[in-house]
Amino acid sequence: MAKIFITGGAGFIGSTASERLLKEGHDIVTIDNFNDYYDPKLKAENVRIVKEAAEKYGRSYELIRGDVRDREVMAKIFATHQFDVVIAWAANAGVRPSIDDPYFYMDVNIMGLTNLLECMRQRDVKKLVFISSSSVYGNNKKVPFSEKDAVDHPISPYAASKKSGELLCFTYHSLFNIDIHCLRYFTVYGPRQRPDLAINKFTRLMLEGKPIPMFGDGTTSRDYTYVDDIVDGTLRSMYYLLKNDDVYDIFNLGGSHPISLKALIEVISKELNIVPEIEELPMQPGDVNITYSDFSHAQEVLDYNPKVRIEEGIHHFVEWYKKVNNYD
Repeated sequence: MAKIFITGGAGFIGSTASERLLKEGHDIVTIDNFNDYYDPKLKAENVRIVKEAAEKYGRSYELIRGDVRDREVMAKIFATHQFDVVIAWAANAGVRPSIDDPYFYMDVNIMGLTNLLECMRQRDVKKLVFISSSSVYGNNKKVPFSEKDAVDHPISPYAASKKSGELLCFTYHSLFNIDIHCLRYFTVYGPRQRPDLAINKFTRLMLEGKPIPMFGDGTTSRDYTYVDDIVDGTLRSMYYLLKNDDVYDIFNLGGSHPISLKALIEVISKELNIVPEIEELPMQPGDVNITYSDFSHAQEVLDYNPKVRIEEGIHHFVEWYKKVNNYD
């Protein structure tokens, strides 16, 4: 059993992982600021479900409404609890919004992480799983993307902030012997997915009979990864860190089966049995042409093996979406 501190634990992936961690016998303290990037009621529902899981499995779960940038709040958390490991999901997500407000993204994603790392250093907490992003690869010409590839050309402030986060993590590993894994997630989807993301947005628009915005000619591709596979890889990373010392490593967590935007729309429309109206729009600044994970390193070290293909994952997502939005 471990005592785990989770930042951003009320979100889509953090709450899903929290359920599984509780089921596996761990205790959790989490912080989330419930910002208005999307409706905070969705996070509140996520927390309700996690609290039910804590009661069901007889584990401790404490939610703190606060900001990782708040030094006083974070210092108090670390003074009150002795954590075995930290999982850092808290971040401002989204490529396009980061172009509109780069100051905010850098403040949260870099200064928030710095505050967390300082708390860990001061309280001698030695294990961190940092959630990075496939966006660090930019418009990488070589596919699939490998952790050995250069990631020196991010094309959005969000991507630059995640690359900076990886560098910060290495600095604290090198100076203060904090063991760290940086996990580069590839386009995560599934139940509880944020409403601004493509699969959620397209499902909603099709069910409402509204046109689907397609940026570009539909040939851009993403390596969509089902949330249960992402959680599995993240927990494998955590368990590895708990068992090993003197560790700094970076892992791709993806599905390694990119699908084009046009094909994704077709999969969703087939699942819903709806023929959508497509609104063709120009490519958006900051969007990359393709993401495609080589997860062989994670497979070798963590025994990470994603199992859910896109058709199955879309089926599970649509079932959940219809249920929570009262579609018969």
